[in-house]
Amino acid sequence: MKPIVQISLDLTDIDEALATAAMAIRAGVDWLEAGTPLLLAEGLHGVKKLREAFPGIPIVADLKTMDGGYLEAEMMAKAGATHVVVMARAHAETIRCVVKAGRDFGAKVMGDNLACPDMVEGARWLQDLGCDYIVHHIGYDERRGIAARGLRMPSPLDQLKEVVAAVTVPVQAVGGLSLEQAIACPAYGAPLVVLGAPLTIDADAFKTADGNLEASLRMICEKVHSYGDVSVHGH
Repeated sequence: MKPIVQISLDLTDIDEALATAAMAIRAGVDWLEAGTPLLLAEGLHGVKKLREAFPGIPIVADLKTMDGGYLEAEMMAKAGATHVVVMARAHAETIRCVVKAGRDFGAKVMGDNLACPDMVEGARWLQDLGCDYIVHHIGYDERRGIAARGLRMPSPLDQLKEVVAAVTVPVQAVGGLSLEQAIACPAYGAPLVVLGAPLTIDADAFKTADGNLEASLRMICEKVHSYGDVSVHGH
């Protein structure tokens, strides 16, 4: 599949999120993500406003669903989300509910393996339960907490090749990647490149990072899109 650039709008203000999204689309970004902070601050209204402003653009609602899966996915799909996120650590029935709601309301399901004891097995399990994509995710708190204790910060790149090899659906890697690492993800067989904290968003303030962000985003999009087709394992 052709590589896709997704920007994570981990902002708490809808006007700032809309402005950042508009800039990202101008720069060549393919998908918008209503990040968890934005969903907490603005809820369904935030997704609806993104959908109104960007009618043809895929919108990922980073719900991190743990329970009540059908209703959460239904609500977000009706608000305009094209993709919803369910956690591997949720009960299998919850994942099945999100997958069913996705089928019923036309949303794709992204399964997130954050905090799985075995990240590779977690990704495989999510695919077996019907997820359309895998989010291979090292969490914000986990990265910061481990680094604060003077230990090496874990990276999604540590096991990315193994995760890609274990599944036949597209994979995205999330969690503390540098710009260079994010741009390199398609080389690992992970065609969904996510730009978010701390790449384009100030990770501590959850505000848009300063500097010439649009020019940087355009350069990133050009580099990612220049990979051409990325072979997703098994396809």
